[in-house]
Amino acid sequence: MRFKKAGLLVSALVFVLLVAGCGGSGAGGKDENVVNILNWSEYLPEELIKQFEEETGIKVNYSTISSNEELVAKLNVGNATYDIAVPSTYFIEVLINEGQLEKINKDNIPNLKNIDEKFMKWDFDPEDEYSVPYMWGTEIIAYNEDLVDFKIKSYKDLFNPKLKDSLVVVDDPRTMLGAMLEMMGYSVNSTNEDEIMKAGKELKKLMPNIKAFDSDSPKNLLVSGEVKAGVVYGAEAALAMRENPSIKLVLPEDHLSLWQDNFVIPKGAPHKENAEKFIDFILRPEISKEITLDYPYHNPNKAALELLPDDVQQELELTDEEFERGVHAKDVGEAIKYYDRAWSEVKQ
Repeated sequence: MRFKKAGLLVSALVFVLLVAGCGGSGAGGKDENVVNILNWSEYLPEELIKQFEEETGIKVNYSTISSNEELVAKLNVGNATYDIAVPSTYFIEVLINEGQLEKINKDNIPNLKNIDEKFMKWDFDPEDEYSVPYMWGTEIIAYNEDLVDFKIKSYKDLFNPKLKDSLVVVDDPRTMLGAMLEMMGYSVNSTNEDEIMKAGKELKKLMPNIKAFDSDSPKNLLVSGEVKAGVVYGAEAALAMRENPSIKLVLPEDHLSLWQDNFVIPKGAPHKENAEKFIDFILRPEISKEITLDYPYHNPNKAALELLPDDVQQELELTDEEFERGVHAKDVGEAIKYYDRAWSEVKQ
């Protein structure tokens, strides 16, 4: 995604990335036996990275991001530094359209057979030439029943004054503005400026209740009781519930957000074959299972799901009906500037 189109990269972020550098420590050149990975934080166990290194002799340089916007910014500033990145679907669509990705050699990824077909051949990549599913999930409401004395069933309930300064929500404009759009009867992928700005005004009304925006580790605030409730990724909610049984999970009645993150290989990746070896390694059932045990996101790897304990499978359970009513964010083209403006006004 180029930012003249998406409007997502602010000058401050460019400055930070240029100062901090790209690719993490030790990002290697074309001749080195390495693979440079850009992934979300708390999304891949360190021991699996070490296992890959021991099995293959390929050194992994691992960098993390906390948003799709940061991922795209690092790809743009990185100048063919990264071999693998893990964006969400609606960002992949733009990256493909702008020629930012390499086609993946499926012959090098035999474990692709383990992926459930319903997570393949999406409209943004109908032949699965550029992307391989990694994990998927929901953003849901989690609340501490010891601290909340009323029923929470929807986003509308989060506006209750009893939750003043006691919510943590994901730091993601498409999720939070999308929730407001659907709550108001609009499409979560609206391109209408008036609708998007109305959603921003509605979200602004929630700000007195929001204590923190946190996409990285909101479970800490939930477990400690520093917040009463939150809009968080499903895996974060599940981990919080494991530590604090008072945490309860809610699939909101008025908006159920679904997302899917995929492996991609950035254009000009210096170690493409190593990237494909790493992707194939991750798709091995016993490896993919370990990721879900540590970070209980929904897993598109059907062979890995069969290896999970019953209690973990129950944590991940989502009925076909719930899956069907869930909605995915899509590329909104030039209308992203309205989302940016609305989000900026919410947080100012």
